Amino acid sequence: MEKPLRHLPPLTRLRPFEAAARHESFSQAANELGLTQTAITKQIGLLEGELGIPLFERRNRAVFLTDAGRRLGRVVSAALSDVAAEVALLRGDRRSDELILHCQLCEAFYWLMPRLSGFHECYPGVELRVVSSLNPLTEAAENFDVAMQTSGRTAGTARLAFTASDDIFPVCAPSLVANEALPLDPLRLTEFSLLAHSVTPQDWMDWDDWFAGIGAATTSRPKLVPFDSYPLALQAAVTGQGVALGWRRTTESMIAEGKLIRPCREQVQRPTEISVFRRPVGRPHPQTEQLIKWLEDELGT
Repeated sequence: MEKPLRHLPPLTRLRPFEAAARHESFSQAANELGLTQTAITKQIGLLEGELGIPLFERRNRAVFLTDAGRRLGRVVSAALSDVAAEVALLRGDRRSDELILHCQLCEAFYWLMPRLSGFHECYPGVELRVVSSLNPLTEAAENFDVAMQTSGRTAGTARLAFTASDDIFPVCAPSLVANEALPLDPLRLTEFSLLAHSVTPQDWMDWDDWFAGIGAATTSRPKLVPFDSYPLALQAAVTGQGVALGWRRTTESMIAEGKLIRPCREQVQRPTEISVFRRPVGRPHPQTEQLIKWLEDELGT
């Protein structure tokens, strides 16, 4: 009988592929493994040639996993993770009992923290640690058990648990429109500075997308004030520097407190705006499903 291991590609190809799949980036895989980007590209190209299928799409100096690449990435990551876990056990290491939730910074601060006591009331014995970040999951600095981020952002080999809806609408400080008759026509927003969260790639909704989403065509060029993080753009709105786009789940507490208002009625409804993921590899934490179920209940899906 033919041994299945004979069908394995060279292991020197699998580790570069696993790192590139996890980061969805050849350059970040190269940094992690101490190799050149050329070496990573070569090993993945050889692996794709041996398999006869593309594992990544190359577009505009960026790479994106194909469906086949995502499936293989999960299998390879799980296998390497199991080996690493067994080696750790042999060395006497033990996994921490912490349940780690990775969350975007704004959602962690404005949406999650006010609700977190409810999780501890439901599961008093669970040691939950929240890790917040401005970066997508492919750039996570450490492993996680559960993660929550905007659906358009890269997630690598993380496994989708569920999605939830959100609404997006303009928000500003009450003082900014104190002399205006509200609600404003949305096209009048272009008379104010429009605060924008500008990233590359643009995996958040921006002002052009929002105006298109409500069917409004702007005839003038608005003054866009870019910020490299959404929390900064939101704080600028609170201090009266302009109008920002607000995600309902993130801004509802500030609206309730009177720090922000909605200057117009229009909004864009996004039924799958938020994604919650399970860790991509390894043995799951025993309380993973309880955390996912709690998030699902809180997000109202």
